Amino acid sequence: MIAYIKGKLAYKDHAQAILDVAGVGYEVRISLTTFSKLPAEGEKAKLYTFQHIKEDAHTLYGFLDPNEKALFMQLISVSGIGPGTGIVMVSSMSVGEIRQAIVNEDVRAIQSIKGVGPKTAQRVILELRDKLRKDELLAKAGVDTVPLARAHNTNRSEALSALVTLGFARSAAEKNLDQIQQRHGNDLSVEELIKFALKSN
Repeated sequence: MIAYIKGKLAYKDHAQAILDVAGVGYEVRISLTTFSKLPAEGEKAKLYTFQHIKEDAHTLYGFLDPNEKALFMQLISVSGIGPGTGIVMVSSMSVGEIRQAIVNEDVRAIQSIKGVGPKTAQRVILELRDKLRKDELLAKAGVDTVPLARAHNTNRSEALSALVTLGFARSAAEKNLDQIQQRHGNDLSVEELIKFALKSN
């Protein structure tokens, strides 16, 4: 999968950017936060990316800040939140505001985001609060949690996406991946996660 793209910023608007890499234009969906920090068209830019694959579309999502990508990956790991909703969430509030709302269990703040209902807001808090609290403690202790979180969540999300594409029910695939990571640890590659999942079915 594509971890990042670095090239000349050929075009940008509030929802997307096109990066020219050696004559190939990569269209990338972006958040408002990333848009506001992008350089002028014609300048060099680097976007940390997530590739979402569906039967009818391959979409790249890009972020200037790896922290924003890490939070996006955590959000879309929650059942019921796809990349479209994830990008709306990180566009509506800053990384710090979303993290704070989850850690403080502020359902109203999460629910204020377009497309996020009360049940989804509660699910986000339930599934992510402990992880984010742990990340906060590690950050205070001087441990950089982003690269670890990014690699772990990206691999799991990509494996989940592949399994759903292969016809697995999302909830069953998520449960399966959780069991695999509990058994074998969080350092498995996308390919290893998929192989274990296919063997256990």
